[in-house]
Amino acid sequence: QLPLVESGGGLVQPGGSLRLSCIGSGFNLEGYTVAWFRQAPGKEREGVSCLNGRGDMTDYVDIVKGRFTITRGKNTVYLQMNNLKPGDTAVYFCAADRRAFPPVCTMLPRYGYWGQGTQVTVSS
Repeated sequence: QLPLVESGGGLVQPGGSLRLSCIGSGFNLEGYTVAWFRQAPGKEREGVSCLNGRGDMTDYVDIVKGRFTITRGKNTVYLQMNNLKPGDTAVYFCAADRRAFPPVCTMLPRYGYWGQGTQVTVSS
């Protein structure tokens, strides 16, 4: 069993919204640096957003800025995705690590814990 569990993916029309959730399986994500990655068919996995351990600093890849928001709840990290586009179609993965990646976080795949992914499909 993978240490992280994602949920919230699905099929949505362009312009729609989804909220992805990531929880630790058997451990609390509090204090962990957490990131969301995605991988579309035939493409490399890319970082989308990340959140530092305190939950007070975030970073986003340019293509999702203003549309996606990463937040931390009680043992859960969320990715709110608004104004979704067909190009956002991918499997979305949550990743976490006890280490800090100053100055904020990293969207490189350097995280020690990963989930199995959740499919997001944006199509009319």
